[in-house]
Amino acid sequence: MSRIKFGWSEANLLPQGKKVDLAGQFYERITDVVEDEITVTALAMECGEDAAIFCGCDLVSTSHQLLLSVREKLASRPDIPADKVIVSAIHTHTAPQYARRSDSIGKGSRGLSALTDLLPNVKYERLESYEGDDLFEGEEAHDFFASRIAEAAIAAWDNRKEGAYAAGFGRAAVGMCRRVCYDDGSAKMWGDTSFANFETLEAGNDSGIELIFTYSADKTLTGVIANVACPAQVLEHRSFVSSDYWGKVKKMLREKLGEDLFVLGLCSAAGDQCPRDMIRWVQPESPINDPNIKRTNPVERGADPSMFDLSGCIKAARRIKDEILYALEEVTETVSDTTLSHTAYILDLPLRRVSIAEKEKAEEVIQRFAEANRGKTINFEDKARMHIHAGTLNRYVLQQQFNTFPIEVHTLRLGNIAFATNPFELFLDYGNKIRARSPASQTFLIQLCCGSWGYLPTKKAEEGSHYSAYVSSGYAGHDGGDLLVRKTLTELNKLFQD
Repeated sequence: MSRIKFGWSEANLLPQGKKVDLAGQFYERITDVVEDEITVTALAMECGEDAAIFCGCDLVSTSHQLLLSVREKLASRPDIPADKVIVSAIHTHTAPQYARRSDSIGKGSRGLSALTDLLPNVKYERLESYEGDDLFEGEEAHDFFASRIAEAAIAAWDNRKEGAYAAGFGRAAVGMCRRVCYDDGSAKMWGDTSFANFETLEAGNDSGIELIFTYSADKTLTGVIANVACPAQVLEHRSFVSSDYWGKVKKMLREKLGEDLFVLGLCSAAGDQCPRDMIRWVQPESPINDPNIKRTNPVERGADPSMFDLSGCIKAARRIKDEILYALEEVTETVSDTTLSHTAYILDLPLRRVSIAEKEKAEEVIQRFAEANRGKTINFEDKARMHIHAGTLNRYVLQQQFNTFPIEVHTLRLGNIAFATNPFELFLDYGNKIRARSPASQTFLIQLCCGSWGYLPTKKAEEGSHYSAYVSSGYAGHDGGDLLVRKTLTELNKLFQD
């Protein structure tokens, strides 16, 4: 065993004097209003011969191309193990877009961006008809984020000093299943549970919060790592920049524990989870642009505040903050001499495929839509509906070129604690399988990490269908999910053989 070293840093991810196009919905939200800053929090840990640098970003996702750009910017620092850098997202829908067309694989893999190619005679309604030259997007945004993340990684590495850590555990109701199942076998994200045909929610939820507290050599608390099975998307429909509940958790903890405290929020497997109770449905405080959210004469429930608004965001943050403080009170011992093992590898997963019949049906639907709307302007709801079928056609083209696609995965051991990453919005059941069979005393699962390959649904979700389980929702299907679980457990067991 060796003495553990930790180094922390934080950098702002918002450009000055720019308008941004917020990511995460089917319609444009261009804004320069900032509700809460977005940042990257970096944690470098080194022990013995191994190391890891976590970079948690207040973004909707982090592409593998962004990770590679970060590593390229670290080339001037050969002392930094760039291959040990791990970049993840909290999945906030109120942060800027940065995707480029080159960030996908193969012809026909562009998803939404290909819709206008498929419907050349149909115009798309731009809800925010902004034509200024100060919009932050594309190559500029990609390079800006890569530079800031690299700067944070360098600062964290340079700040590392001998210290100690303690594990903790909390429990808070933050994430809940958002897929509703009906008596005909169908399912729907944001489905209405007040219907007589409602049967059950498709999956459970995970209220557990895995925690690590880091300390300096003199036992001063320096940071908190918190793993929550819920994307940070309370405010996902709003038109301002925000780090959602994680930014508020950070502020609340700093008020209690000091302004120098660092907070690394990690999103666990939560592709089918959300901050909203689908049974005790509480309406948004003001209208939002999402047809799946609309309810007719909903019953007013005595439950949470609106989990579409700041009131709900603050409530969720308080729950997490309170559990972190309770867990901190229970810390009696810290660990300074430990082991760190870090394995990174490329895993080829089978591409989720479509049949010829599915391809022909999608062509028929799109053709009928194009004929009915020739010369017309379509809105975001039309775009969302056609996205399903455009994705099916794109996948048919892509599967002629590729049978598998590569993902980058990391597994780590820190003493008796494990970390495992994946680049998906991974459905909860997969995470439960990994965590339940892991040899570690605690297992931190990090989704949307070192890549962004869409949702990874279960077989049950694929059969129920709807958004998040469509072919167009992600590159992998349940066979890929099962392979990811088996490989992750194999690698964790190797790390814990000693």
